[in-house]
Amino acid sequence: MNPDRAHLPSLSQGFHTLRHGRFDITVLSDGYITLPWDILMPEASPDERGTILGRLGGDADSAPLQTNVPLIRHGVDVMLVDTGAGSNFQPSDGRLAENLASIGVDFESVTKVIFTHAHPDHSGGTTRPDGSLMFPNAHYYVSEAEWSFWTNPDYETAMPKPLHEFARGAQRDLFAVKDRLTLVKPGDEIVPGMSVVSTRGHTPGHISLELAGDGNLLISGDVIPNNVVSFENPRWHFGFDTEPDIALKNRASLLDKASNEKLRMLGYHWKYPGVGYVERNGSAYRFAEG
Repeated sequence: MNPDRAHLPSLSQGFHTLRHGRFDITVLSDGYITLPWDILMPEASPDERGTILGRLGGDADSAPLQTNVPLIRHGVDVMLVDTGAGSNFQPSDGRLAENLASIGVDFESVTKVIFTHAHPDHSGGTTRPDGSLMFPNAHYYVSEAEWSFWTNPDYETAMPKPLHEFARGAQRDLFAVKDRLTLVKPGDEIVPGMSVVSTRGHTPGHISLELAGDGNLLISGDVIPNNVVSFENPRWHFGFDTEPDIALKNRASLLDKASNEKLRMLGYHWKYPGVGYVERNGSAYRFAEG
């Protein structure tokens, strides 16, 4: 056993695990969120809407989307990509803490937390209900653009009203860790072999993480929101995108790149465990697990 890994707790086989280069990854669940059709696929026709909602296990109005949180081990580091929702979004999510405990991971052992963005289902689990940090020994990372956007003190006049609640949540989570926070830019490395990639659009500072290995792995956050809707209808907008047209352009570019390069991906709201490839399917794409 590598001595710098000997102190780390063993992993349960209850969650999907994979090895990629020097990274050991366990995909944990934070539960699921339920989105209405006018957020998930606002441009769908009634027939398309009904068919897709059914395929996703939903009802006539909405569908559940799973929430996949990567736990990554690299040398002595134990890293999380996003903190899930905690008690700050929907009652069906916020399961990350109990699932970490179920595989024997002590919250104090988490050394790094990287935010893809600061929406409440990605950063809401940063603190406990009493305001203390869930991961008290971690150092935190968020993009400079994300920090600048959400921490604007004049957000109520600078942002449209539907974003005000998101801004309050982002400020709650980011200000809680500001004394242990590093602002990153595209191209920066978090640890050797883990690089920051700009995937702007869902939020102005949304990032993904590219992990070096035998072919790269991209942890994509919400740049491609769903492995059914976004793959099969790459020209549809997503209702929670802050910059809708930029998001659409970058989503299309990433789907094209991933299919051409056979890039392995891990999506946050894709069918658990969210790991697989993008394959062309006519003018659209399909998701291939693997």
